[in-house]
Amino acid sequence: MQYRKFGKLDLKPSLLGFGCMRLPIIDGDSGRIKEAEAIKMIRYAIDNGVTYIDTAYPYHKGNSEPLVGKALQDGYREKVYLATKLPIWLTNTYEDFDKYLNEQLEKLGTDHIDFYLLHALNEERWVKLQKIGVFDFLEKAISEGKIKYAGFSFHDELDLFKEIVDAYDWTFCQIQLNYMDENYQAGIKGLKYAASKDLAIIVMEPLKGGKLVNPPDKIKNIWDRSQIKRTPAEWALRWVCNFPEVSVVLSGMSNLDQVIENIVTVEKAFPSSLTGEELDIINEVKNKYIEMTRVNCTNCEYCMPCPAGVNIPQNFTLYNDVYMYDALEHSSFAYNNLLKEENRASSCVDCRKCEKACPQNIPISKILKDIHIELSK
Repeated sequence: MQYRKFGKLDLKPSLLGFGCMRLPIIDGDSGRIKEAEAIKMIRYAIDNGVTYIDTAYPYHKGNSEPLVGKALQDGYREKVYLATKLPIWLTNTYEDFDKYLNEQLEKLGTDHIDFYLLHALNEERWVKLQKIGVFDFLEKAISEGKIKYAGFSFHDELDLFKEIVDAYDWTFCQIQLNYMDENYQAGIKGLKYAASKDLAIIVMEPLKGGKLVNPPDKIKNIWDRSQIKRTPAEWALRWVCNFPEVSVVLSGMSNLDQVIENIVTVEKAFPSSLTGEELDIINEVKNKYIEMTRVNCTNCEYCMPCPAGVNIPQNFTLYNDVYMYDALEHSSFAYNNLLKEENRASSCVDCRKCEKACPQNIPISKILKDIHIELSK
């Protein structure tokens, strides 16, 4: 196993972190974890050098933390750094901070959490947390020994990311990064910025939620032509590990074979080790994915805000994912369950204000109708 320095701290967790949000489940129900199999996977990873275990309050409908607590019994807790996240969307008063932290400690069967994150920060949540005293809470929890180090995970734009980095003496941050998301959210610029402030960087979604694992034939043909033989998952992990600023790469593993493959991959995924030829192959794959884009949206957001409330870029992203990653099921679920109704394509009133503002001259109103037909099935 490879171990890397963790920002300003004098410790080195494993480069591969076990993300406990995609554990094996029963009958497609994410709340019903295959307990024995999941515990076997986690313990196998630990026995083979993984020392960073990541979970969160809502994972597996609230059942991930108790499962992790069971997996870390029998002496395994002392072998790892344990990370979990405060469900900030549920915290509306200062008292809520302690309420959820204490609940998490009980679920995990531990007296402390090594790395505690404010979960999925965006602008709205960031403003709320500051108003109700989140920094005072973090200082108190650290002084009481309930958490050792404070960090945050992030899902918003780069400017906000920099603001959050500069607002507190964080130990680490967690960002989404993969070869298709170089400029998405915090992106590579955020990675470099956080590293310049001595923060350790945890990378989530290195495989883009699994979308880069089983590519369509046009992408598979590029990998197959390469003289360097790796699985698509290995290529994607190697790309993230190539950044020396990355301390931990999280992988949400669903079976033991994935655990074994990822452990082998990171053993030789040293920083700055990819050759120019290897990077060229990855760029060719990335460009082919981009060619398969259905809507040529650059996410400039000139079309926003929509008078009717439609989140136009988000709808386009879900639609493009169908054609780029063969992800109809994933996009349809997100459209019908994760997007608010007013943000869906179906809320378009055909005013065409967005089309006048679009520098790409996209026929937005027509495409939104197509999106609703396809994703609402």
